[in-house]
Formats: sequence, structure tokens, C-alpha cells
Amino acid sequence: MEVGVERVFIGAGCNRIVNNVSWGACDLLSFGAQNAVAIFCPKTAQILTTLPAHKAFVNCTHWLPSSKFAFKASNLETHYLLSGDADGTIFLWEFSLADKKGEGNAQIHGYDSTRSVKTLFPWRNVLQVPEKHKKGVTCISAIMVSQTDAIFASSSSDGIVSVWEVTLPSSPGGECKLSCLDALLVGKKPMVALSLTELPGNSGHLALAMGGLDNKIHIYSGERTGKFVHACELKGHTDWIRSLDFSLPLYENGETPSLLLVSSSQDKGIRIWKMALHESLANNRKEETSLASYIKGPIFLAGSFSYQISLESLLIGHEDWVYSVEWQPPENSSVDGIECYQPQSILSASMDKTMMIWQPEKTTGIWMNMVTVGELSHCALGFMVVIGAQMKVPSGHFAAVSDISWARDGEYLLTVSHDQTSRVFSAWCDESSSEDGKAWHEIARPQVHGHDINCVTLIRGKGNHRFVSGAEEKVARVFEAPLSFLKTLSHATSQKSSFADDLPVDMQILGANMSALGLSQKPIYVQASSDSKERNNSEGIDTLETIPEAVPVVFTEPPIEEQLAWHTLWPESHKLYGHGNELFSVCGDHEGKLVATSCKAQLASVAEIWLWQVGSWKAVGRLHSHTLTVTQLEFSHDNSFLLSVSRDRHFSIFAIKQTGADEISHQLVIKQEAHKRIIWACSWNPFGHEFATGSRDKTVKIWELENGSSVKLLMTLPTFKSSVTALSWLGVDRQRNHGIIAVGMESGLIELWSFSNTKSENSSIVVPNAALVVRFDPFICHVSAVHRLRWKTRRRTKMVRACSLRRVEMIIV
Repeated sequence: MEVGVERVFIGAGCNRIVNNVSWGACDLLSFGAQNAVAIFCPKTAQILTTLPAHKAFVNCTHWLPSSKFAFKASNLETHYLLSGDADGTIFLWEFSLADKKGEGNAQIHGYDSTRSVKTLFPWRNVLQVPEKHKKGVTCISAIMVSQTDAIFASSSSDGIVSVWEVTLPSSPGGECKLSCLDALLVGKKPMVALSLTELPGNSGHLALAMGGLDNKIHIYSGERTGKFVHACELKGHTDWIRSLDFSLPLYENGETPSLLLVSSSQDKGIRIWKMALHESLANNRKEETSLASYIKGPIFLAGSFSYQISLESLLIGHEDWVYSVEWQPPENSSVDGIECYQPQSILSASMDKTMMIWQPEKTTGIWMNMVTVGELSHCALGFMVVIGAQMKVPSGHFAAVSDISWARDGEYLLTVSHDQTSRVFSAWCDESSSEDGKAWHEIARPQVHGHDINCVTLIRGKGNHRFVSGAEEKVARVFEAPLSFLKTLSHATSQKSSFADDLPVDMQILGANMSALGLSQKPIYVQASSDSKERNNSEGIDTLETIPEAVPVVFTEPPIEEQLAWHTLWPESHKLYGHGNELFSVCGDHEGKLVATSCKAQLASVAEIWLWQVGSWKAVGRLHSHTLTVTQLEFSHDNSFLLSVSRDRHFSIFAIKQTGADEISHQLVIKQEAHKRIIWACSWNPFGHEFATGSRDKTVKIWELENGSSVKLLMTLPTFKSSVTALSWLGVDRQRNHGIIAVGMESGLIELWSFSNTKSENSSIVVPNAALVVRFDPFICHVSAVHRLRWKTRRRTKMVRACSLRRVEMIIV
């Protein structure tokens, strides 16, 4: 069986930590997304790929060269990326523009001949820095000193700052050479901010600025081939230093160029320091003890040159910690490509939910706040990193993605996460989009909650779009799509006529609102929308005590973050009470009539499964069988049976039958111990009553329910290399009972296995058969446990959706 695989979409949130985002000269952004490094293209507003290698939380990334040196990189075919994690490990990645040409978004193809996915991929893991830090990497700063040579420094919580020289290959795929220039012990108060630069007028000498928990900026000077020595200290900040950035050389009136260093701190202030070449070494020594020299700032030596650093300006404007500052990248360069015009513009980001652009006033030269952008939505904490441009940004969860569910017609996907949100993703069509070239975007955030959300299911069947979610609370909540979402969805999918049946008669709910301290989302009615707009316009800026009302609108293009976080909520229609502990699993039948829920349990009396009738939302059944938490539930495709798997290593099958308008009969058909460890996943065959179970014991077993009363083990797939955490069965050919089982593992890897019934050669006996179809390349898989897999079938295209820690992916098969 030949299978082709192409990755369509990645949704991932950025790790909430300083120094995590970097903008490269190749015009791509990098950021840590849990244990992976995500690569984002600003032009398409899509995450192109994620790089797997780190075993811990990615703290920082840095491009070689960065956008600051883009004027030197116009002819480069190879770019490099550094990434550091919470375990102290640093990786160097190679990105080849030559390989990327003609490949679009780095498409991935699979071939059955090798039973693995072969990649046409522009990325390569070049090396791991051999001497890793003993604790987490907090910052990486790097500069290109030539086309093939770079210097980078890394700081860590272990109190050591390491400086490395890397020799890059002249062509893609070559060998990189790495050598350690120095390891600086900075004491018990570690450094968290670094910036490297070449000293003006002094070929071969470098300056390294570092700041951290001692509230001081430390300047070190050194040569490319020698050790770094402590040159001086810059005092002034009264709290931790959080960000440092050297400007490019400034050329004024033909004089020797100078440098500017900008620093930000938790003292809410920003300081600009000027580093200039001093007149002569003799004059320096005479002025070292004078008052004038003290006021101007410290002087340090670097080879035969001396430099003086003075405070240029103090910028006050932010009302909270300033986490990031950065100089505007250069706009043009000189003819020889060496000298470059450095714009006098600084961008800062703060926990006060604002970003500011600072520039010197034209007449006086005093640095002023020229532009302020923000406020963020009320739900946001603040700005952690600044990268310097406004555009559509990558969207996704920033904590574990716990469950996913397709809409009944597959037009969108709903995801929930431990970041306490649910999100809707859909392919957004425009006039220039082809069927295969649609870009996926987040189009709504139906639920913003106060608890981690563990499970979700979209209600199938006719009528309005509804879903049921369960969180770290004892109540399940029912949400119903408002009018604004339905109309936005029609714009996104360009299928306006198909949503006529979804609109209830005289629908009056436009959106939803939520109070600051409440967990419920209250409906906003059509007639009340104009009143809320008028109130918001007159109330001014919101605070933590006064929350502005949401203003639901119909979007004709993908919404931005502020709109998503506050104006796309769905109203909560019902609460389902009954469970004694936090909700853990939920599923709906295939006709949209029943919903089953389970909760965390350590006793048989608590491990019961509740059945709810869709519409009336009455409890119509309480199913008893398991003794520990039921980890997954799934109805058979004919809705006759409900399958449950549990931490108690058993699966149970219940016969479900509707006996009246509001009555459901249920009976335990069988309970059987199936695995040696926890059973995490289960899935029914769409064409029959076969089902698969996956366990922590690294096995997948395929069973058959016979005559509705007994179960037979058909086969056990070969042992996997990691615990099986997710399963999803796709029907391909009903006549041959042929299907594909997607298997997700704790390692983040995904495999596809075919299942079919074949007749034996010597008799007419039907024998079940399973075979590995494709094993996905790690570059297109997750880097942590796969929590859920969901197939979507539409026309001739089959799609599988996988969710994992902080990351969501779609693969077309």
C-alpha cells in the first residue's frame, strides 16, 4: 500500500519566557514551543515546521545572522539557528535556502518501500554544544564576524557564561567546527541578558555586555582567539537586568564610530549607554581619577585602544517590568555592504501590556516615547518579548493540548488545553486560495476558563453547533455557537448556503461575555450589542477591576489575538452536575443524541460513567464497571455500544438502546482485563464491531465483539518503542473491512497501520491482517506525548489530526 503524507498545519503557542523569540536575516522567526523549536513565516502567518531534539523546555533561540545583520546576508544560501533549553543543552541548526526553493512550505512525502516518511527538508541538526550548562540556558547572543565565522555566548542559571567560536561550512551540508573561547564564572547571581558586538575601530576585539540578578551591567572585552576579561561595571538600575542590545556602529560627521547599548530592567526603566573610542591612552590615564572622568563614565582598555561608556539617556514610561528592548534593524547599507545606517529607534515590551517606540526628538535630541501600542486583551499577562513588527502572529495553545474534536462536516477543528482555553481552527478561503492552498487560522476562542480543560466533544447531528467540555472541576459545560461565529465561519469556508440549517429561527444570541471573577459565559443578544459598544467607547481603558464588555463581530478575515481573546466567546447554555471529581473524558454519539462523561477516580463508586441526553441535558444513565479513572470513551459507529478504557487496565462495553423519547436502557456486556499497564486509548472500526486498545505497556491489541455478548482477541501488533497514548481508526473499504489505524505514542511519534480481512490460501476462512503502512519522520511528529488522534473524512481526502503538548498538527494521508 502506497501512502503519501503532507503536513498541512501546525498550531503552537510560544513559551512564556524572555529571550525566546528571534527574527532571522532569512525573514523567518523562531521560538520555543514546549520542547520544540517552531519556525514561523511572517509573510504567510504560518508555522512552517518544528525542530525536534531538545528533551526539555526551550528557553531561548537566536539566528545567525539575525535581522540586525540582514544587510550582510543578502547572498547567503545557508542560515543557522541556535537554541537552548532548561536542561542546559544548546543545539545548532542549519537552514538551507537552496533546498527550500521549489518546496513551498517544506512538504513531506512518504513512501511505502522503506516504511518511513522520507523528507525533502531544508533543516539539519548540525551539532550539540559538547559542554552543556549544568542548569537551564537563560540567554544566547551571537554575531557573524565573517561569512563563515561566528561568535556566540550563552548564559545559564549555573552562574557561567560560555563564549564559543563556530566555523561554518562554505556550502550546505558541510561540517561545522566548534571551539570554546572562554567560560566566565559570574558568581552566585547568574546573568539573564547578553549582547555581543565588535568594538569599533579595533579589528578582532569584541565586547560582551551581560546583566542579571545583581542589578549591574558587566562589560567584558576579548579577542576572537583569546580570553575575555572583565572591563567595567555600569550601575544605575535598581532591579534585575532583563534585556540588553548593542546598536550597530554610529557614524557621526566622519568621526570614529561609536556604539549605543540599551538596557531594560525590572525597575521599569530603560537606559541608553554610549560606548565611544577615547582620545588617547595617555589622556585616559590622567583622567581616570578626575571628577569629569567619573561623571562621563568608566574607561576600559581593549588592545591598544581605550573606550569610555557614559549614560546617554534614561527612558521612563512603562508602569511595570520592562522585559525586552531592541534596536530597530537597519534599513539600508553603504555600497561596500560594511557600513550601515543604524536607525535611532528602540522598541520596548513590558508587563504593563504595552510596547513603546522610543526616538530622539528632532530639535532637542531628547529621547521620547513616540508610539505606544497595547493594551493587550484583559486575559493577557503582559509582553515578554519584542521582535519589532506588527502582523498576524502564530496561534496555538501554550500548555498541553488535551483533546480535539472535528466539526460534523469537518469545516473546522475544536481544541482544548491546559492553558484554560478552547480554540477553533479552520482553513480560511479567499479569492486567491486554491483547494490545496488554503491557510489555516484560529478563527474563534469559544471558551476562556479558570480551570485547565481536559476533554471536549462537538455534538453531531442537525442544528446549531454545540460542544461539551470538561475541566478540572466537577461540572461539564455546554456551549452553543452564536450568530457572529456562524457568519464568520461562512466567510472562512465560502459556503454560505450550507449554514442555513445551522441558524435557528429568530436567533438572537450574537456572542458571549464573561465577568472578571466568574467562570460562566453569559449571552450577548443582538439588540444589546449596540448598547455595549456605546458603553465601551465612553468608559476608557479597562483595568483589572473593570472589564469591558465583549463586542462580537463578524470577521471577514482571520482575527488577531485581541479579537480572539475577548470577542469570540460562545455563550454557555447548560451545566451538567453529577460527577464527584474533576472531569477527565467526554464523548458524543454519532447522531448527536447522547453524551457520555467520566471523571478522575480512585474508587469504583466515583468511576461511574454518566449519560446525558442532548437537548434536555438530563442525566439518563449512570454506568458502573471500572474501579479507577476512565481514560477514554467512544461510541460504536452504529451507536449500539459504548466502549470505555481505564487506569484499572480493563475495558468495558455497554449496550445502549433508546427505549422511549426520554428513556435510555444500558447494560454492561463485558468487562475484561486487556493490558498489563494503564489503557490510555481506544477506537472502534467504523465498519463493524472490531476495536483497538492502546496501553502504557507499549502494545496495541485489536478485538472483536461477537454477537454483542463476547469479545475475541484478533491480534496484538508488534511492541512499540514507547507507550501508546492515542488511537484513531479510519475506514477505507467496507467490502474488505479495510481500515487504517493511527497510533500515537508518548515519545510524540506517529505510525499508521493497515487492517483488513483476507481469505487464507487453502480455505475460505477470513483471517484478519495488519501491517505497518508508514512511520512518520520525527521532524513532522510531536516532541512529547500524543494525547489524541482524530481522523476526518471528506470526499477522497482523509485527514488525521493529532494533539500533543503545546502543539497541534494536521496530516493529510
